[in-house]
Amino acid sequence: MPLPASIPQLLNRLRMRQVALILAVGEHGTLRKASGELGMTQPAATKMIQELESALGQKLFERVGRGQKLTPAGTSVLGYFRGMRGSIESMTRELAELQLGSSGRLSVGSIMAPSPTLLTQAIIALKKAYPLLSLDVTLDTSDRLLELLREGVLDVAVGRIRGAQWADYEFTPLENEALAIVVGVHHPLARQKSVPFDRLLGYPWILQPTGSPMREVLEQEFRMQQAPLPRGLIETASILTTTNLIAETEMIGVVPLSIADTYARHGLLCVLPCPIRHKMESFGSITRRDRPLSEATRFFLAALHQREHPANS
Repeated sequence: MPLPASIPQLLNRLRMRQVALILAVGEHGTLRKASGELGMTQPAATKMIQELESALGQKLFERVGRGQKLTPAGTSVLGYFRGMRGSIESMTRELAELQLGSSGRLSVGSIMAPSPTLLTQAIIALKKAYPLLSLDVTLDTSDRLLELLREGVLDVAVGRIRGAQWADYEFTPLENEALAIVVGVHHPLARQKSVPFDRLLGYPWILQPTGSPMREVLEQEFRMQQAPLPRGLIETASILTTTNLIAETEMIGVVPLSIADTYARHGLLCVLPCPIRHKMESFGSITRRDRPLSEATRFFLAALHQREHPANS
């Protein structure tokens, strides 16, 4: 394989038909089905792939039996092409909104923690400055939000970022996330002035799924307390499911303190006086380095971080 072309050369040699073909392979799993969907013969598709491989300096497919499958390089290229498709879809949506007379469109994704406070206030400021802006808000886990941001579905995410992901994104921290142990208002431990950790172990627990940042913090807390994880756990990332369950049972849940305080003020749950000493990693705003920020996005980020807003026209 020759060395990859320089960026200007690559842009000259890259064709959208090649991008569409790789995307179709990712969707259908085989080059034969992908070429059929695009209305081209398999030899023509193979030639197109060879031209792309020559431009990139990497083999994108390897033969398996009578078929072909993506190499690690092919899988990487597929991911970036999905991001290109997402960027084009985002551009198309915004242009459609502008044609209809609005101020464009902004898609924001966030974890739950900043929703009652930082996110809400930033949205209020944004809509005051851009009343005709169409705004889409998605709540999900950090890993899912990063996937949506990479694919161009989101313009900005509010969450956590780890490891190798840093290279492709701009991350600006907001704050660490404190957690709270919560129960229903009629729980036997509710209204207690002090609750030692070992008193919690006799009740069933609701925790986030294994591998989530919140679950990792709780596992550290149990280890520090020299206590095993409760048996018969209910595992869910849904705050709504957790609050519904503790309201109807004697289960114990763990949610971000910002959300727990909001629910407690409305009498929907009780925060137990048993602080969790470990804290989550900082969350913050995340944007893609390779995508220009719209005026509305810059304003939203300034509002989120409570900085001076850029002038909007």
